[in-house]
Amino acid sequence: MMLTALGIDVMLPALGDLRAHFGLPASSTATSNVITFFFLGQMAQIVFGILSDRFGRLFTLRIGFPLYFAGGIAAVFSPSLELMLAARFVAGVGASAVFMTTIAGVRDRFVGDKMAHTMSLIFTIFLFTPVLAPFLGLAILSVASWQAVFLAPPVFAVFVFIWSLRLEESLPQEKRSLIDWPTIRRSVKGVIGNRVFLRYTLATTLLFSALSSWVASADRIVGEIFGRPELFAWIFAGTGLLMSFSSLMNSRLTFRFGAKRTIRGLVLLYTLVAAGLLAITLITTDPPAMIPFFTAIALLMSINLAIEPNSSALAMEPMGETAGLASAVYGTIFFFTGASLGAVISHLMTVGVLPLAISFVMIGLASIALVFGDT
Repeated sequence: MMLTALGIDVMLPALGDLRAHFGLPASSTATSNVITFFFLGQMAQIVFGILSDRFGRLFTLRIGFPLYFAGGIAAVFSPSLELMLAARFVAGVGASAVFMTTIAGVRDRFVGDKMAHTMSLIFTIFLFTPVLAPFLGLAILSVASWQAVFLAPPVFAVFVFIWSLRLEESLPQEKRSLIDWPTIRRSVKGVIGNRVFLRYTLATTLLFSALSSWVASADRIVGEIFGRPELFAWIFAGTGLLMSFSSLMNSRLTFRFGAKRTIRGLVLLYTLVAAGLLAITLITTDPPAMIPFFTAIALLMSINLAIEPNSSALAMEPMGETAGLASAVYGTIFFFTGASLGAVISHLMTVGVLPLAISFVMIGLASIALVFGDT
């Protein structure tokens, strides 16, 4: 799962050089699509979910690596931004196979609070990537060009692929489903017709749209809106460190209080912090002072990532034998819809951060309705 994070975070410090390379103004939001198109590639999870339920998790996992590698290499040598975005989409497709098989593999082994606890531990390790990746990107930029930064994820993928050869299959042969339209139609109907699954999937999707808008716009917010580009790596890494700590704490909270009680408390806290950020932005200036703004952002992103393991566990709990397809539908809605909404929010932030603050509050309120509606 670190491949997904590395495919985004390591190149964030290089987006300014990328704008210069393609002759774009410093205020352009076009390079945020380098992140957005990677997220949009996750729509392929629906295909990989069907394949993983039929042929196993490892088979699907191995498909993802060459796509991730090929898309990453093609992006480096793309002569235009449009072709780069297409290559990034392919890399995102490859990452989607890795992402969905991870969740499905955990669901094959665990359920409910135990799955939420396990996912929290996975996310704790996964979230160390945003802490280190920006500094890695800056280190590479200090001795090479932005192309070398973009090469880091596909090179890392080779080592992860070799490491993945030690993994064991989690879906036994007797539990695999057939690939035929009646079976697929019945499975899809069972997944999307489950209200518990949809409720938690939509809540996580809305929260991810806030996260994706921050990730896609972080370099512009720090460098252009606040005018402090030299602080970008430190702010992004500090936020990532708090996110990792929050994910670890969530595993303890889930173990003590259960996934459902924990997610409800976290969503309420998220909305309160978002309301505070909006109040500060409206009462003072847009943008507000750096310390309260980035403190609120770090808290919101940390709470966001603590919610995700709980919501995925609660969404996947009733899925049983359709875990692969359910994981794929979950991931497709989560990434595709979340990234699309996040892109809209990012493009609204031309001179200030008010659209981001308003979006956080609206997302928090909608999430409250969704998680408390599950009785």
